[in-house]
Amino acid sequence: MGGHELRGVLESVPDVVAEPERLRTPGDWVMVGDFDGPVRAWRFAERQPISPADRPWNAPGEWTSSLDRAAYTDGVRRVRAAIRDGAVYQANLCRVLAAELPTEPSAAALADRLAVGNPAPFAAAVQVPGQWVVSASPELFLRVADGRVTSSPIKGTARTPGGLSAKDRAENVMITDLVRNDLQRICRPGTVRVDELLAVEEHPGLAHLVSTVSGELRTQDWSALLAATFPPGSVSGAPKSSALRIIAELETAPRGPYCGLVGWCEVAADGALRAELAVGIRTFWWADGMLRFGTGAGITWGSDPEQEWAETELKAERLIGLTA
Repeated sequence: MGGHELRGVLESVPDVVAEPERLRTPGDWVMVGDFDGPVRAWRFAERQPISPADRPWNAPGEWTSSLDRAAYTDGVRRVRAAIRDGAVYQANLCRVLAAELPTEPSAAALADRLAVGNPAPFAAAVQVPGQWVVSASPELFLRVADGRVTSSPIKGTARTPGGLSAKDRAENVMITDLVRNDLQRICRPGTVRVDELLAVEEHPGLAHLVSTVSGELRTQDWSALLAATFPPGSVSGAPKSSALRIIAELETAPRGPYCGLVGWCEVAADGALRAELAVGIRTFWWADGMLRFGTGAGITWGSDPEQEWAETELKAERLIGLTA
């Protein structure tokens, strides 16, 4: 939280959607949401400056993929067939990389590595009972402050700004419209606006197209906020309901917190709410003796299967390399 770490779990909420009233308790909260639910939260006792990891990072074993090249490119073709048939305009197709790491590693140790090798504006590390996540996310899912909500979807990725294409721009515009629609469900009529469209952001080894949408909230109830916006549109597709059905048909491994959310929420004594939640991309999670990392691409009618596979490789190569 703003260059600080939180310590001492006071309470936990197993599902924010089911128990949104629990997040009205004043204090500092951390939230982690799986792509297909639940969204968990923990309240902490203290906030202090970030300290170095207390033990070194141990490299995992060999990485495997939930979808190999042939399966992924076939999935791209199937999404394009669904677009041709009018079932969807765009769907985000992902695969999960996994490597054995039997002993629970230090989340802080991996976070230290990513902070040096791949700094990110929404970096996070969460290691509490039942949850282990380290993220180098560049993407804002929701920021809540002063009664307003802001979202900055990323769609369009290339190695350099010059590599961003017309397909990337079309992809971004579709998802920006979807996010605008999502925010209209929780904002006062007439207040939702696109603050920035197709801005170029450069991150280590990658360039992205980023748009920003904001509005004046008419509710600060977490169940309403998440019902309207989660999972994030940029990592599902448009229309969202159709894209989620296609994702369930084509993907062979659960995404977990990848493409979900990770971030913080601060509740003041007077009930005022501040929150900053990132989309869980560029994200590692550990469970059951395995370290996992997700990577994917947005598929449109203009997608080339081999190029989309290459995009998933591009998004993964730098971060996977930092775990060695």
